[in-house]
Amino acid sequence: MSNISVIGCGRWGTFLGWYAANHCQFDEVVLYDLKDSPTFIEMQKTRKNGYLSLTKNMTLTADLNDVLKSDIIIVSIGCQHLRSLAKQLNGYNLQGKTFLLAIKGLEEGTAKTIEQIFSEEIKQAIEVAILAGPGHVQDYLKGVPSCAVIDSYNLKTTEKLVNLLQSDLIRFYYGSDMIGNQIGAAMKNVIGLAAGMLDGLDWYGLKGALMARAPIEVGRFIEHFGGNAKSVYGLAHLGDYEATLFSKHSQNRMFGELFVKGEKFEKLAEGVYTLKAVKEIADREKIDMPISQALYEVIYEKKNVKETIKRMFQRDLKQEF
Repeated sequence: MSNISVIGCGRWGTFLGWYAANHCQFDEVVLYDLKDSPTFIEMQKTRKNGYLSLTKNMTLTADLNDVLKSDIIIVSIGCQHLRSLAKQLNGYNLQGKTFLLAIKGLEEGTAKTIEQIFSEEIKQAIEVAILAGPGHVQDYLKGVPSCAVIDSYNLKTTEKLVNLLQSDLIRFYYGSDMIGNQIGAAMKNVIGLAAGMLDGLDWYGLKGALMARAPIEVGRFIEHFGGNAKSVYGLAHLGDYEATLFSKHSQNRMFGELFVKGEKFEKLAEGVYTLKAVKEIADREKIDMPISQALYEVIYEKKNVKETIKRMFQRDLKQEF
């Protein structure tokens, strides 16, 4: 079978490349990153990162021309860097290429979804799909199977990607709500921040209430964008709760835990940036988002954590549904 490329040599991107090289029928996997990226430099020297070792059929490159020899390209970078990458890619011939965006987030300042960002900047005939759902690199590398969802506005694109990437390790479902799955996946990271704060405060008993109320809030947000509120109960959002709200590997949950302890988290927590986009939209459109509002007050306005969280759970009495 032909090769596949991955843009982004972070934890998730490198794993997806390794997965394609070892669990799917690809002859070669090309991994791309900026030549001055510390992770890329280290992998060039050692052929491994902190999670896995590259296999013989995995090639590293800092040249986008090498990436674009593949018909299928997985993109796994921070959401806030996607627009600049898309602008750069648009300078190449992309006709007929299929891009699978393995990214979770909303763009700060515009609140655009990842598919919107990509489609705005690339003015060529390409196919775009998104990948979302639960699963941690550490668990996958132990052989622990999980499920995920691939979604696209073109069913044939979804079918092609599901068939090519399906394995005993990851079962892919067909998505049917591009808007809902993207927003659900992005908002999952925001709710992960709240879960981490509850962990840091030893308020574990409130995580059940958080899990119950958050999908209501996120579903409301999805509907505003024109998606199906029920998508919040699928793999992209609720299905990813264990991996984000409870796992020691979750970077968003860890950010929240360290934040309330007054400690810094040095890795990427995409939910922190997504939160700003959510707050902007919620304020402008008058969408009731109490969890997101409380998080914004704590993280960006430096409000008292305990008082703000208590107030969030002690709102006016009303019916649950």
